[in-house]
Amino acid sequence: MAASIAVTKERRADETRVAVTPEAVKKLVSAGFALVVESGAGAAASFPDSDYQAAGATIAKSAADALKAADIVLKVRGLDGEEIAALKPGALVIGLFNPHQDRALLDALAKQGATAFAMEFVPRITRAQVMDALSSQANLAGYRAVIEAAETYGRALPMMMTAAGTVAAAKVFIMGVGVAGLQAIATARRLGAVVTATDVRPATKEQVESLGAKFLAVEDEEFKNAQTAGGYAKEMSAEYQAKQAALISEHIKKQDIVITTALIPGRPAPKLVSAEQVASMKPGSVIVDLAIEQGGNVAGAKIGEIADVGGVKIAGVPNLPGRIAADASNLYARNLTAFVGLLVDKEGVLAPDFEDEILKAALVVQGGQIVHPALKTA
Repeated sequence: MAASIAVTKERRADETRVAVTPEAVKKLVSAGFALVVESGAGAAASFPDSDYQAAGATIAKSAADALKAADIVLKVRGLDGEEIAALKPGALVIGLFNPHQDRALLDALAKQGATAFAMEFVPRITRAQVMDALSSQANLAGYRAVIEAAETYGRALPMMMTAAGTVAAAKVFIMGVGVAGLQAIATARRLGAVVTATDVRPATKEQVESLGAKFLAVEDEEFKNAQTAGGYAKEMSAEYQAKQAALISEHIKKQDIVITTALIPGRPAPKLVSAEQVASMKPGSVIVDLAIEQGGNVAGAKIGEIADVGGVKIAGVPNLPGRIAADASNLYARNLTAFVGLLVDKEGVLAPDFEDEILKAALVVQGGQIVHPALKTA
């Protein structure tokens, strides 16, 4: 008998993505799964029920109807109480569960007897690249951050030569050069801005420059040795931190747009931009804080708001991938489709190997308990 996969609507107010798209349904059905999709699950991402039916899914009238017989449940975010109550014991639940912050969700899933995998914990190894949901969504968040900044800025980003005079190019500063930061650099460059970027890892300098942006850091001997063999940043001396802070402060006051992208798993976002630095910027300048859902990188940032601080606008826009719902859903659904492939054996029978390095790393709830090592003492 084919394993049954359920996909329900996202209940969170600002969540427009869907866990499985019609494209993914076709792939999963051809792999031997039976798909049940709650009516309207893809509507906010422009995927109507008719597209799911055409791809081979059954449409359920309610979440409870979709979930009652499901062996596997695929979500973008967490489940609400009614969804959890509708799960059959032993169901495998997979999604972006914000496991460090949303302990109550994991406790509820454990109490229900579910087995849960958090896509945040998929290891960054070669075999799992196609399942790396954090990267797929961060990529779109970096792009969207620049679009949000351009809209809020209210001026042109590229230099324009006109008969009436020249419009100067906007100066954009990206703080943090991970997946989101790199995409923000590329997008701002495509829009014609003059782009600079900074990061604590020396290896990112080459990446920044390859995208046509200028790297900003105090490049002394300490900086050149600031990365471990494993690619992680070393903690810098207080002297270096003071020199870097002075350089950043002098740079920020000249910028039109600043985009901050720094996140630390399981911890509040680091503060990158102080109130004094915000106050030093020109009226009309814009800051977009990608880390707002984990407390924010910027002093004065407020989640869900564009705060006006002395004429400087600080955009604390949550869930930026959800503002490109169709593309974000397509990429995330491909991440999930690849992950689900690990849950069946060669004959297509549901038989997850919990010793598989990817499944083991992502497993958060099993046997009525929270089992992930990073969460046991949380």
